[in-house]
Formats: sequence, C-alpha cells, structure tokens
Amino acid sequence: MIKVDKLSKKFPQKEKDFYAVNELSFTADKGEIVVLLGVNGAGKTTTMRMLSTVLKPSSGTATVEGFDIRNKAQQVRSRLGFLSGDTGLYSRLTPREIITYFARLYDVRDNIIRERIMELSDVLDMGSFLDKKIDLLSTGMKQKVSIARSIIHDPPVMILDEPTAGLDILTARNIVEFIHKCKNQGKCVLFSTHIMREAERIADRIVMIHEGRILAEGSWSDFKKDTGLRDLDDIFIHYVNSTSEEEVSDGS
Repeated sequence: MIKVDKLSKKFPQKEKDFYAVNELSFTADKGEIVVLLGVNGAGKTTTMRMLSTVLKPSSGTATVEGFDIRNKAQQVRSRLGFLSGDTGLYSRLTPREIITYFARLYDVRDNIIRERIMELSDVLDMGSFLDKKIDLLSTGMKQKVSIARSIIHDPPVMILDEPTAGLDILTARNIVEFIHKCKNQGKCVLFSTHIMREAERIADRIVMIHEGRILAEGSWSDFKKDTGLRDLDDIFIHYVNSTSEEEVSDGS
C-alpha cells in the first residue's frame, strides 16, 4: 500500500547540500504496522511529510495505494490519514466541532460523520471530553483529538508521526491498542518513533533510519538472528557502528 523508491530530500546550504533523507526504499503493506525507528533528526518526519505530499521530494518517489506522491497528490491525500506532531488544534472549538470540520473537508456525509465520531470516541475513550473546549484539555486528550481528526474519513493508510510522544503511559497504551485495531481491520500503518521499546512492542517490521539513510530493515526476530543481540537498543547501536565502520573503510 506504500512503496517508497529511492526517496530523497535535500536542503541547500552554503558549503554543501544537507540530505535530510537520502535514497530511502521500503514498503508497508495492508494489515501491517511498519515502524520508522531512529533518533531525533534521523529523517523520519521529513519522510512522512513527503509521503503525505506536504513536502516535495528532491529525487525519487513513492506511491500510496498505487498513486504517485508527485503527480497524484490529491488522490494520495484522500487515501491516507496523516498525524503530524506540529499540527495545532483550534483552542476555542470542541473536539466534536474540529472533527466534524475536517470530515466535511474530506466530503464525508453528515450522517456518516456522526457515526464515525461516536466510533472513534469509543475506541479512543474520548466520551468525557468530546464537547469540552480544546484549551481545557490535557496533552493526551489533544493527541486523541488529533488522531481522530486525521482519520475521520476512514482512510486505508495511516501515517503517524510519533503519536505517543510526551504522553503518559495509560494514554500511550490506549493509542497503541487503537493502532493494533486498525491493523486488524486491514489498514496499513506507518508509525515513527525514537523509543526502542515502543518499536519492539508494536512493529510487524522495523525500518531503522540514521542520518537520512536506512541502517537495517526487518522484524525483531530478524535483527536478533542477524546480530546475535537481544536488546533493541544494542541492536540499533550495532547497526550504527557497522555503518560508520563501512564508511571509514570506503573512505580509506
């Protein structure tokens, strides 16, 4: 459902262009949770912004449900829900009003909007604050509203940029459970995080990214078999060090 082919994004600088993303290639399929795993600044958010058509790639491309992000942007947007960490909410509106507004932008019929709001309210446990003003809500409550707003049109593909960042353990677990429900419904979920334990628990497949490049790709069991290590922190550092040694060797 998502196919990424040598996707790159460079930002011009005085001395040398900076590649935030450098020739990434990977896939994410129906009914699968794929986690982009990397430290802050690794290129995860830039990758997701390109896939959601917010940013234009410098080279390479990707398809979502068969539609190219470069020349079929509208079709791509209609088929995915994109949660970005820096998207604000309207403080004077209620969650119900915000979700309704975004549903209408997606041309969802009013009777379907009401059904979807109640469905999402149940699975995300939003009933107690659905009609409170946004500026009265906690960080976790706001994150649930952001997720509901992003997927109110019931898209087959979900792109979630660090959806549990800064949340308490109960709210984070609630969101992770919701993501698993989406997987069980056959949705394709692309999820980014810098938290190794979270990736270990939630992912069907992990794409490790460092400095804009892919370090390794596979399942948790694949990584253990390949490295002989059992701790994901150690596995990630192993691949970082292996890549650094290869670059030094190539340079010499």
